[in-house]
Amino acid sequence: MEFSSSLAAVVTGGASGLGKASAKALADAGINVAIFDINEEAGEAYAREIGGIFCNVDILDEDSVEAGFARAREAHGQERVVVHCAVVSGGGKTVGFDKKTGGYKRAPTDQIAKSAEGIFTASYRVASIGALGMANAEPLNDDGERGVIIMTSSAASQDGQVGQVAYGGGKGAVNSMVLPMARDLMDLGIRVNAILPGIFATPPMLSVKDYNEAIFEGLNKSVPFPKRLGKPEEFGSLVLELVRNTYMNGQLLRIDGAIRMPPK
Repeated sequence: MEFSSSLAAVVTGGASGLGKASAKALADAGINVAIFDINEEAGEAYAREIGGIFCNVDILDEDSVEAGFARAREAHGQERVVVHCAVVSGGGKTVGFDKKTGGYKRAPTDQIAKSAEGIFTASYRVASIGALGMANAEPLNDDGERGVIIMTSSAASQDGQVGQVAYGGGKGAVNSMVLPMARDLMDLGIRVNAILPGIFATPPMLSVKDYNEAIFEGLNKSVPFPKRLGKPEEFGSLVLELVRNTYMNGQLLRIDGAIRMPPK
């Protein structure tokens, strides 16, 4: 797909972290960006900074997502790029020791269900609504390409650590969705890929540095090379390549400095 000022993109979670970096990379490439986020203040400010628009969207709410896409399309036309970075998740060990009772307890089923909704179901919701709009648009090139969907998974989908049953399982479900969705959409010229980031310098990880510098340095050293957390702009760079390269389809791409997570 060729970058141009006529292209439009939607980025969920675009007010911070990997979504913010993705929105900037796309805007810097001349693409019109709509940021979907629940953080209205940060989202509005950043959308103005990159020359895009902000849509207050809750990925757990179907009507909210539909309304966000409608507003983005009214402003920029049919999006040809959807980058889904937003996530809602819980945690907890399958069975762990309960200090209060002195016995064992299991992670509540509703906590796992929340992660399934906030990771897998939300990813399908965003991707499918975007794909439906793309399906009714004219092809962009001789390949018949109509658009690209980029989902955010995680290295935890393959190297899930202690306490990551909900998160790792949800991201693993996203991985398993990529190829069948790419095949569902192949006759429409819509590509689907997922990026699996390792440990990145996003706000939650940077807060570890404020809490305990030694732990933060340990995280840096745990990465084979380069021995540091990933930079969000490196994630954004990969987003651009997946938009640009029409032959990238149905792929899971790790970007992690060769890290493989230990059990804990």
